[in-house]
Amino acid sequence: MSEPGAGVLGIFGGTFDPLHVAHLRLAIEAREALGLAGVCFIPAGSPALRDAPQCSAAHRLAMVERALAAVPGFSIDAAEVLTAAPGPSYTVHTLERLRRLHGDRRPLVLLLGADAFARLESWHRWRDLFGLAHVAVATRPGHELRVDAGETALDAEISARRGTAADLAGAPAGRIVPFAITALEISATGIRRRLAAGLSARYLVPDAVLDYIDSHQIYRTPHGH
Repeated sequence: MSEPGAGVLGIFGGTFDPLHVAHLRLAIEAREALGLAGVCFIPAGSPALRDAPQCSAAHRLAMVERALAAVPGFSIDAAEVLTAAPGPSYTVHTLERLRRLHGDRRPLVLLLGADAFARLESWHRWRDLFGLAHVAVATRPGHELRVDAGETALDAEISARRGTAADLAGAPAGRIVPFAITALEISATGIRRRLAAGLSARYLVPDAVLDYIDSHQIYRTPHGH
């Protein structure tokens, strides 16, 4: 569990179905580029804007725990999967809970990919996110943070809030900061397809995660092992 502490804390939520090496690289590079004291991984219970996870919450949490066991600076908040609250998991509710846990002054930074950030206006109470945390957007070639014509509500927020990594420690929330990451075209969907077809996912997921998948026969079809 993530406990209250000091320094700028990255918040990395996701289905993690399964967690893979691109997730880990994003968190590592965010920590380096943004000067984060740590990164807290939050497996989602029931994501609001995507299909239900293929794997159970207990398995997804266990895979994240195994992947992060030997990585300094990374922590896990399991509340979303352990409470099993009815209805979808909304990021704004997660951040409100984390604010109660960490207090009003600690800088929190929500880590998002550029694709997810581009869809932010479809999120529940999306404007409230900026009062609860900074938002750091992971960019790579072809997936940059850009203001199209300044015509959308999100464009206006980017123009008003855009900052740099140096701004994050000076306030608890409110900035939008891009940071570049290594381009890794790896997706959980593709990994699940490979496993269902009996193909190898080695080096796409951490060894500890692959061992867990194999031992519990997750994502495999009866003919695919």
